[in-house]
Amino acid sequence: MLNDVYKEAETRMKGAVQSLEEDLAGIRTGRASPALVERLQVEYYGTNTPLVQLATISVPEPRMLLIRPFDSSALKTIERAILASDLGLTPNNDGKSIRLNLPPLTEERRRELVKVVHNRLEDARVSIRNIRRDSIRDLRDFLQEKLISEDEQEEGEAELQKLTDRYIEEINKIGERKEKEILEV
Repeated sequence: MLNDVYKEAETRMKGAVQSLEEDLAGIRTGRASPALVERLQVEYYGTNTPLVQLATISVPEPRMLLIRPFDSSALKTIERAILASDLGLTPNNDGKSIRLNLPPLTEERRRELVKVVHNRLEDARVSIRNIRRDSIRDLRDFLQEKLISEDEQEEGEAELQKLTDRYIEEINKIGERKEKEILEV
């Protein structure tokens, strides 16, 4: 019974860390990365669709993204979605593909991006703590239902705290890596 609580908590914590990594991949650094635009929502035949499902995204040069839609009629809607996004990039449409030139980041913009990263890291930490709280609540419910003893509950809470500490440390490492990547000139 305790193992089920641990497994569920660990699975949810892994999911939170994975979500954070995907989220941080979309934050721009000095180099071009397809992750920057992959999850961008484009209205395609009345449905919001991630760009990665509508086009191939490649990096022909270190500061350029090339987007080739599978359906050339989607070029205009992809271009509109890029302009409406908070990426701050201007698409160059040549009739078959879209080129996105990524200008070098200014020091001020790098600092703003670091702040955004710190906010996302804190959200992930809160998520991990909420998972711990929910799992501890489950343990207390088991204790009230006399499914586990008080010793088992205390042991379970200690184990959940170790798990929480491990995942928060992992989030901190991810944050340090991303911050270093953003500040790298």
